[in-house]
Amino acid sequence: MIWRSGSQILAQLVQWASTFLVIRLLDPNDYGLFAMTGVVLVFLNMLNGYGLASGLIQQRAVTPHAIRQLFGMLLLLNAGLAALQCLVLAPAAAAYYRQPIVADMLRVQALLYLTTPFIALPYALLSRAMDFRMQARANIVASVAAAGAALGGALAGLGVWTLVLAPLVLFTVRAIGMTMAARSLMWPSFDFRGAGTLARYGGVMAVGQLFWFAQSQADVFIAGRNFSPHSLGIYTEALFLTQIFVSKIVPPLNEVAFSAYARIQHDHAAVAAAFTRSVRIIMLAALPFYFGLSVVAEPLVLTVMGDKWRETAPVVHLLALAMPFMTLQVLLQPACDARGRPGIGVRNGAFGAGMLAIGFILGVRYGPTGLAAAWICAYPIYLGFSLWRSLPVIGASFQAVALAIVPALVAAAVMAVGVAAVDRLIPASITPLPRLLVLTASGAALYAGWLGLFARTVLREVFTTISKRPTDSRNAKA
Repeated sequence: MIWRSGSQILAQLVQWASTFLVIRLLDPNDYGLFAMTGVVLVFLNMLNGYGLASGLIQQRAVTPHAIRQLFGMLLLLNAGLAALQCLVLAPAAAAYYRQPIVADMLRVQALLYLTTPFIALPYALLSRAMDFRMQARANIVASVAAAGAALGGALAGLGVWTLVLAPLVLFTVRAIGMTMAARSLMWPSFDFRGAGTLARYGGVMAVGQLFWFAQSQADVFIAGRNFSPHSLGIYTEALFLTQIFVSKIVPPLNEVAFSAYARIQHDHAAVAAAFTRSVRIIMLAALPFYFGLSVVAEPLVLTVMGDKWRETAPVVHLLALAMPFMTLQVLLQPACDARGRPGIGVRNGAFGAGMLAIGFILGVRYGPTGLAAAWICAYPIYLGFSLWRSLPVIGASFQAVALAIVPALVAAAVMAVGVAAVDRLIPASITPLPRLLVLTASGAALYAGWLGLFARTVLREVFTTISKRPTDSRNAKA
């Protein structure tokens, strides 16, 4: 977990430094256009074969022939996706959004699919072996290369094409690094006899991901037709800022969790205990981040993004309050998938897609803040349904999960109230950066102080989990 999440944090720090510099150089209009292409990319990425790779991780034993079959499936699947995007979806998206440049961008972005087989296959092989060190190295190198490409493109005046170039560099370098790390370059097999189990598991995973696409991209799909590129850029960058933790920090933890759950999938009590501990530790970091982000939205946006993004602050303030629900939601699926029940995620995703789409349709008429309000209203209902469906499969009770969250929730709420009080005492003449530094320091002190006084047991558990290596099989399961 340290290798996978630590490398992700390091890689993201590099990318964020570049991203926020690029944000200052580009305009909201550029990010609005890029978000329009993102709907198509995310949709096809749900079908790019990572579900097949997860199936390989989940199986108890695999043969060299099965690995070659997976490689063949990935090559055929992604070549088809690239052709579909170039020939069909690119012109359709440009017509829907009434932006001709969207078609040109999507045709270039189709090159991303050609790198996927050389990332997904080594990812599956390294994850089966629980070798996240080699993945970490490849990801860090790729992130540095992409950050350089993004900053160079922005300085060269490439505009929106900067946002197209950086992912191409990221995926290409990652594909080379991952293939070298796993030594997975081999001759593919296009004889798929006997691969039915792998295909069925991957298919169910893909269907679940499609529903995730529906809920994660419905807002951009709906807003892209109703907003100007400028307003859409304001909304999507607010979403990017508030989803930094759940979309950048949590996924690598989930990758490790899935591999670990798969190893202990037949020990019901061990999976339940591991899930509850994961919730407690992750929410201990997530809740102060979200609550703090909501309170300091204005000085943060002005400091990091610049005055031309001022409209983003009220959207960030609202969206941050919905993200704790999303964070808990995404922790559920790895445990269910590893237990051999990917269908749970499919049903949860279908319900969530419907709930969020209804909220976005109602909220879009009120602009970016209306969409943010839809998140706050719809996501708690979606999470409640998912907990009802998932916890019996995982083996954890609702009470156990709630008790795992309470210490961080109380401490984060105290922190938010205290920071808001400090903010009122700061003179209005203070510039955004000093104001942000004072509020951040106050929040950190309040949160740490409260946990130190009233939640020492939780802090000891976190320290033990990070610092103590298991010494026997019982500890390894825990």
